[in-house]
Amino acid sequence: MENKGIKLINEDGKRIDGRLYNELRPIKMEVGVLEKSDGSAYVEQGKTKIFAAVFGPKELHPRHLALPDRAVINCRYHMASFSVEERKQLGMTRREIELSKVIRHALETAVFLEKFPRAGIDVFIEVIQADGGTRVAGLNAASLALADAGIYMRDLVVGCAVGKVDGRIVLDLCDIEDKYGEADMPIAFSPRLNSILLLQLNGKLSIEEFNEAIKLAKEGCMKIYELMKETLKKKYSYIIMEEE
Repeated sequence: MENKGIKLINEDGKRIDGRLYNELRPIKMEVGVLEKSDGSAYVEQGKTKIFAAVFGPKELHPRHLALPDRAVINCRYHMASFSVEERKQLGMTRREIELSKVIRHALETAVFLEKFPRAGIDVFIEVIQADGGTRVAGLNAASLALADAGIYMRDLVVGCAVGKVDGRIVLDLCDIEDKYGEADMPIAFSPRLNSILLLQLNGKLSIEEFNEAIKLAKEGCMKIYELMKETLKKKYSYIIMEEE
């Protein structure tokens, strides 16, 4: 995250893409985009574009992995080889395996797993274009896809990243800010549970900067949370109107 002479915030306080420190990138969300899945979602945040698909609850295979008192979530976060500037090798990288695991842990907290004993829920997250914030945007897409599949949840899981750029705490880093900023901290938050479900920090922050970053990240999460709820309402309100 070394800034090699690149000016990321100008004298007017505008970031490299014209945003203020507390502004999110433009966000587009849609659910029910993949017909062959039980639930699906598409999330576009700035130039980052992600699909998520959910299959289940269903019988878990192999059966010996099934748990008698709850469901098992299998999560696969994957970046398409064409999603980044330098073509990514095929197959799962160590980073993708790690992010699959941390996203799964965040989702497990929100889903009523005990409602589906001995079942499996498969979550697939596919990044088709990456421009920063892919893990949190992927988490948002997965959360929407779970809701679209009708799976019981305590709350939507909302992800948002904050970071330190040119000495300033900023919201929702783009790729250039992620690469050349001083710190990047993605979090996942449940507004209803008032709980942070995921927190990772790359770089260094002081205690004061950390507290400021947490506050700003929660504010960003609440804005995204409202967009997620509106996205679900838009689809299912339309379905109810059609049935009437």
